[in-house]
Amino acid sequence: MLEAILGQYFVTILILCGIWAVLTLSLNILTGYAGQVSLGHAAFFGIGAYTSALLTTRYGWTFWPAFLASIAITGFVGGFLGLPSLRVRHDFLVLATMGINFVTVGIFKYVDFFGGAMGIINIPKPSLGGIVLRGEKFLLLVLVYLAFTIWLCYYLSRRWAGLALRAVKSDEDAAEVCGVSVARFKIYAFIISGALAGGAGSLYAHFLGSIFPDHFAFAESIVVLSMLVFGGIGTIRGALLGAFLLKALPEYLRVVGDYRYTLYGGILVLMMLFQPMGIIGDKSWLWEKLSAWFGRR
Repeated sequence: MLEAILGQYFVTILILCGIWAVLTLSLNILTGYAGQVSLGHAAFFGIGAYTSALLTTRYGWTFWPAFLASIAITGFVGGFLGLPSLRVRHDFLVLATMGINFVTVGIFKYVDFFGGAMGIINIPKPSLGGIVLRGEKFLLLVLVYLAFTIWLCYYLSRRWAGLALRAVKSDEDAAEVCGVSVARFKIYAFIISGALAGGAGSLYAHFLGSIFPDHFAFAESIVVLSMLVFGGIGTIRGALLGAFLLKALPEYLRVVGDYRYTLYGGILVLMMLFQPMGIIGDKSWLWEKLSAWFGRR
């Protein structure tokens, strides 16, 4: 029904926005909550996509166990790849995560098991009860996963674990003195963030039906980071706004779409110069105006 009213193209845009919203929220846990800046988040996205694609096309798995396996494997890999964060901080961690993205894409591209540059094709659509999920049914699946991700982020931010992550972000040495196991919570952040990104990757693979290494290149990590910084790092609302707006805008404005990476790079620079807390992040100019306006009413 939604396709009949809004059109198939609009539904497709909503699906992509939903997947990128999950991806941005997952980065928010790692960078916004725990303060571990990552320029390699597309690697987790790609690992989830390739895991699900390989399991369904080569080993005959159905979508649902492959989807769960993608989340589990990417979470495990996230914990492993988070180990460098125990030894390096700040700029060095940024460089390390960037390197992880390049290595991951290189493996996808040059190892035959992963299909090489030709990628993996003929990835089946998910089905439930004999009904193939495509179009608005696939959108519903994405929205359910997005709702779960929002709930998890909110739950985490309201619990002691969220407080511990923010303590790690503020001052690792002070957090350690206060009894917070910095190493343990850093790894937790990488595991949760990686697992959510892996689920998004699985949905992405089954939505497109074919994936290629360049889908998960370094530029995509910059895109996700731009969405988070634009909306408001450390907030759920900011991650959602950034993902939906910056994903939908290039799709509808073709002039913008041709220069999307220029747009994302420009946004990063401008936000860092004038609004580092994002458009609707905590203490941002717009959010304070909105809070004051609604507070008076």
